[in-house]
Amino acid sequence: MAERALGPARPRRAGVDAALSYAVSVAVAFAAVGVFLAAMGFDVPRAYGTILFTSFRTANGFAQTLLKFVPLLLLTLAFVVPLAAWKFNIGGEGQLIAGAIGAGAAGIVLPGLPAIALIPLGMLAGIAGGALWAALPAWLLYRFGINEILTTVLMNFVSFGALDYVTTEVWPDPAAGHPTSVPIAVGARLPLLLASPPLHAGLVVALAVAAATHVYVNRTTGGYELRAVGANPRAALLHGIAVRRLSLLALVLGGALAGLAGALEVAGVHHRLIEGVQSNYLLLSILIGLIAKGNLIAVPPVAFAIAVLDVGARAMQRTMQIPVEVVFVVEGLILIFVLLSDVVRRR
Repeated sequence: MAERALGPARPRRAGVDAALSYAVSVAVAFAAVGVFLAAMGFDVPRAYGTILFTSFRTANGFAQTLLKFVPLLLLTLAFVVPLAAWKFNIGGEGQLIAGAIGAGAAGIVLPGLPAIALIPLGMLAGIAGGALWAALPAWLLYRFGINEILTTVLMNFVSFGALDYVTTEVWPDPAAGHPTSVPIAVGARLPLLLASPPLHAGLVVALAVAAATHVYVNRTTGGYELRAVGANPRAALLHGIAVRRLSLLALVLGGALAGLAGALEVAGVHHRLIEGVQSNYLLLSILIGLIAKGNLIAVPPVAFAIAVLDVGARAMQRTMQIPVEVVFVVEGLILIFVLLSDVVRRR
């Protein structure tokens, strides 16, 4: 009886221990950065306050954090879903750009459609663009066994050229001093949840997609097969699971999620194609996925925390002239200490 009573408590205790160790890891990472900032002669308490609280001091800061949270969440899902099948999608950057081009094309070429048709069409065009961009590396893996890490990374560079061509040759905006397309139609723009500061409805879309992704991966037969392929492909093959096809599907699903992120950036934030739309989302999304350890429940809160750090770092750069790269140091140290905490707990 005593053993039965202790059984359910063990997973909860393990979860509490992991949360505490991660909290300590974050604190140690910030302490290490504090030493670095103090050595450079900066006001450490003020820098901490700027990084941690800029997102919550004003409505505009919070809105900017949520706007950054949307693509980070979707790009992290684009990395984590293939990771469930033990495939590494490092092409989220290119897939986001392909999705942005798809959504931008729909909004520029079809301005006469009503918003009720044009907005979903732009989202579908973005999803299709990202999925197709991931389909080529997936096919090369399926047909020739070429490693998906190499091909997805190389496709990122191809996307940069495609975006430059579209913004400078196909639909250029002559008045812009930067490679930028003409604006998309008003009917292709996402409605706003808040008008001032502006916050588009893509936040609701991203959260709904995150919930649906969790259900698919953890509550459906297809998701179980995906995870079985990642856990033990040989055993999955022996049990009749189409391992190669599911590996292809995992990468295409990741591409579709990244493409949706690009569509939301065009339809909700920029309202046009612009060079640099991918920002630094790829590196941050991989960081989030690794910190969350592929856990789809953990992805949204970790993505929000990284969005807070990123917005705070940019504010710190503006107000204190501290290099924005400091936040990358913070994020990298957090990842290192989180991974080290797992080693310590296991020992």
